Amino acid sequence: MIADRHAPLRTLSVTTYEQMLEKVRYEGAYPTRDRAEEAVRLVLAGLGRQLTGDERVELAARLPLEAARVLTEQIPATQPLTGWAFVQDLASRTGATLATTRWDTGSVLCAVATLAGPDLLTRILHQLPSGYALLFGRAELSPAA
Repeated sequence: MIADRHAPLRTLSVTTYEQMLEKVRYEGAYPTRDRAEEAVRLVLAGLGRQLTGDERVELAARLPLEAARVLTEQIPATQPLTGWAFVQDLASRTGATLATTRWDTGSVLCAVATLAGPDLLTRILHQLPSGYALLFGRAELSPAA
């Protein structure tokens, strides 16, 4: 489902965008708010290309309005990426190193995980291919063979 860009997004979040940026800035040890915002925009745009359906809508409702817009303005990709391919894709879009992009991704997605809550995060992880749990700050367990 693609949200109409002109329709207002309803948000359930009580966290402001500034509070979200400060959390990412603190967790990611970024020197400036602008650097944290750059990471937030990059990672949420990437996530918006991967996430679809009810989980996308519910996550957008829990994010601050500015963050929800970045997420929902993206057209979902036809081919989902694994967690590692997601990081590689973001790095190629910015020219940053894989290590820096992995750091940015984890810093942002951990903040997103907090806003999503455990139930929605579990549903999001079930929708995405393997490799995203660690990016969201969760262990990724696989069944025993």
